[in-house]
Amino acid sequence: MRSKIIFIVSGIGLTLALASAYIAGQQPKPLPPAFNPAANPYSKGIYAQGIIESSQPLGENINIYPEVTGPITEVLVGEGATVHKGDPLLRIDESVQRATVEQLLSQAEAAKTMLAELKAEPRRENLDVVTAQVDNAKASLKNAEDQLAKQERSFSIDPKSVSRDALDNSRNAERIAATNLEVFDKQYALTKAGAWIYDIQNQEKQYIALSKAYASAAALLAKYTIRAPADGVVRSIQATVGSYVSPQGAYDSYTQGMDPLIVMGAPDDNMQVRAYIDEILIDRLADPSKLTAEMFIRGTDKHVTLTFVRMQPFVSPKIELSDERQELVDVRVLPVIFRFASPKNLNVYPGELVDVYVSAK
Repeated sequence: MRSKIIFIVSGIGLTLALASAYIAGQQPKPLPPAFNPAANPYSKGIYAQGIIESSQPLGENINIYPEVTGPITEVLVGEGATVHKGDPLLRIDESVQRATVEQLLSQAEAAKTMLAELKAEPRRENLDVVTAQVDNAKASLKNAEDQLAKQERSFSIDPKSVSRDALDNSRNAERIAATNLEVFDKQYALTKAGAWIYDIQNQEKQYIALSKAYASAAALLAKYTIRAPADGVVRSIQATVGSYVSPQGAYDSYTQGMDPLIVMGAPDDNMQVRAYIDEILIDRLADPSKLTAEMFIRGTDKHVTLTFVRMQPFVSPKIELSDERQELVDVRVLPVIFRFASPKNLNVYPGELVDVYVSAK
């Protein structure tokens, strides 16, 4: 009886083991794809990843970096706004630089006024003073000559009528008066001649130097207002009022890196795709004059025909797609740019990743 029970228990265990092995060996059914991947429309097409961007005659987006440092005080546009060349986009705190400009302007104006004063000499009032001094010196000389003449005449009549000492004093007084007249004549000539030419030239140089310093400071002040370098659309603004920015850009708290302060692009009437062709497939590309391509929007069955624009003849690491600053040497790509008209029934935006199939030889 006991052997029979053992046999039955062993059979049950074997059955359970076989059932467990069968269940464990079953493969789970794969989940359906979120979307059907785009099919290659060409018999020998080359697959590439692409990035949608604004249509530019040359280059990519317009990345705007400030040339000065400071906190932002005012943002004058919003993302998606259409702007024209020269329109102000935002302002950086300019209080210190504006005070410097005003100081240099006052110094330049003071130097200009001093230069005008030098060129306007002699001043009428100063000329009147030295003229009066000359007249007074002439009168003093006339008085001294008359006194000397009287004493000499008296001495010639009666030598005892005038002492030798008084006669010498009169003669000395006459010489002093003549010398004073000569000094005042020279002073009159100096005043009438006006400012010395070297003083005027020196003041001119000071005025020019201060004017250029003011112009330089004013030009730097203008850079505290960031303006649109061309007509286009504001794609992104990386900072807001109170953010501190520098010529390196604005700090991105998400990527913990420095980004352009503003990114601008062209209007959305026409856009372009920058397709990255793996370097091992470059030799398979068709002739540029015959190059065609199709763009597929991920997650949909929508596709757009592309028109070849140009190649960027430089194979580089694929950091645009991976955001890695250091790539393996075998992960290098050739950018090929295609253009397309913005579809009315399809939402596409610059920066979006798309699938691109390019015709091959």
